[in-house]
Amino acid sequence: MPKFAMIKISNRVELQENEIEWQFIRSSGAGGQHLNKVSTAAQLIFDIKSSSLPEYYQERLLNKADHRITKSGKIIIKCQASRSQDANRQTALELFIALVASVGEVQKKRIPTRATKGSQTRRLESKKQKAATKAMRQQKTDY
Repeated sequence: MPKFAMIKISNRVELQENEIEWQFIRSSGAGGQHLNKVSTAAQLIFDIKSSSLPEYYQERLLNKADHRITKSGKIIIKCQASRSQDANRQTALELFIALVASVGEVQKKRIPTRATKGSQTRRLESKKQKAATKAMRQQKTDY
């Protein structure tokens, strides 16, 4: 079995490079003759469900609201920023690593706090001042 390079996601999570599928397609947009005949855009396709990612990462990725994750559980990242195929491939890989690593970070639990009495008073005073300014702008007609 051939040995594949490992892609480091975090200190504990690594993926084999053969789990990522690459497609190289023509870039869209302006660019002239060169652009129309060379496939420089890189498209990364990664199947979350059949990957070796830990269950925690898989569940969090599938529940994440991101336009790059399809309903069938695949991550599709297209990069066409550069005129170089290799640069586009590298950028797509960096975006993929950032996306997968983002679900591994545990968010700190928010502790709700109350507004201070002074901040409440200042807020109400500014509201009264704005209301008075707007009331002065209105035309008062006598009937």
